[in-house]
Amino acid sequence: MNDLESFQLMDQDDPLQHFRSHFHHNKNEIYFDGNSLGKMPKAVIDQLKETLEVQWGKQLIRSWNEKWLALPTRLSEKYAQFLNADPSEILFGESTSVRLYQVIYALLNSGKYLHHLITDNLNFPTDHYILQGFTKNYKGTTLTRLNYGQEIRAELDMLKDLIKEKPGIICLSLVTYKSAYLYPMQELNQWAEAQGALIIWDLSHAVGAVPIHLKDSGAKVAVGCTYKYMNGGPGAPAFLYINNTLGLELDNPIQGWFGHQNPFNFDEDYTHSVGLERFQNGTPSILSMQALEAGIDLSLAAGISAIRTKSITITTLIKKAVQKELEPFGFEFHSPHESLYRGSHIALLHPHAWPITQALIAGNKSVPKIIPDFRPPNLIRIGIAPLYTQYESVWWLISRLKELGSTHSNLNFSAPITKVP
Repeated sequence: MNDLESFQLMDQDDPLQHFRSHFHHNKNEIYFDGNSLGKMPKAVIDQLKETLEVQWGKQLIRSWNEKWLALPTRLSEKYAQFLNADPSEILFGESTSVRLYQVIYALLNSGKYLHHLITDNLNFPTDHYILQGFTKNYKGTTLTRLNYGQEIRAELDMLKDLIKEKPGIICLSLVTYKSAYLYPMQELNQWAEAQGALIIWDLSHAVGAVPIHLKDSGAKVAVGCTYKYMNGGPGAPAFLYINNTLGLELDNPIQGWFGHQNPFNFDEDYTHSVGLERFQNGTPSILSMQALEAGIDLSLAAGISAIRTKSITITTLIKKAVQKELEPFGFEFHSPHESLYRGSHIALLHPHAWPITQALIAGNKSVPKIIPDFRPPNLIRIGIAPLYTQYESVWWLISRLKELGSTHSNLNFSAPITKVP
């Protein structure tokens, strides 16, 4: 691996380097967990202060009409640029789990799709839980979970065969949470459409990290969170996408007042909104939506093309370093080797992943703390957030992993897992 100075020079030439100054950073700490929780944009502090002191503190109820009612629509307009969709097809609020439940229930009730639910072993566990719940609570619904026998990439022929055999509603993560495998969205959308099936895409590990073309790919439904690469803050609101044509044919199973055609008429009987607003439920979470907007603006200013280019460069650097420097010490590259099929994090397998993770976090006098991510039983995830991840940080990471790999006898391999960072 090249010396530290060569990585520092790469930072000087990085067209995204100036975006780093817009985020809060801790001293003597390198953060590689933006694929779980993105860093805080500095502008959030002023945005929330103004919301709290002026909009809530002084203007009180007037802020609904003057500011807050328009906020979800403004967020949809901005996110539409990332998702390549119409703003009217995007709705903010609730959690990813709630949105996934809503749209699956609506699709099952629509009569347009057979009641076969399909997912695979690469999907996020929460999505599995939601799907499993339907087999218990929605009569006549079946669930098939495709197991590829490995966790690095989907075996597309197996997936296509299952969709053809049991066409219905499929739920997949566009970028998988363990290996960062990136599905060919358009190819699978076209296949599902030909079988009379539909894919719900979970975009949580993809939005803000890879280009997404919902319209051009033929996607009809998608959900996702906003607190990872979009830096929206802990528990930031989720988003829901439904193609306009399909959305007009679906009904929200949760008939909340903000989904009403005229919510402020306070009618006794429910009449759903004409557009996607029908999938709104209760009062929007204004404070968390205000915190979300700063991260969106930074990502829009950088542009997803530049973000993706830097992401591929860094993950490829890590891949080559693992192969050259770390494999002799028991580390295994556990993500797709081709950048075309890889999102913006890297998975490393090691039999002692947990104590190595803890040693990275602890740091010492000569090296900074390095915050990665651990997934049981033996996986270290390295999240690359191009808006603030530096090339120099990659040098420190590889150097530290090499050191820990060569001196592993000093680590307490029997340390219990008491906290997952």
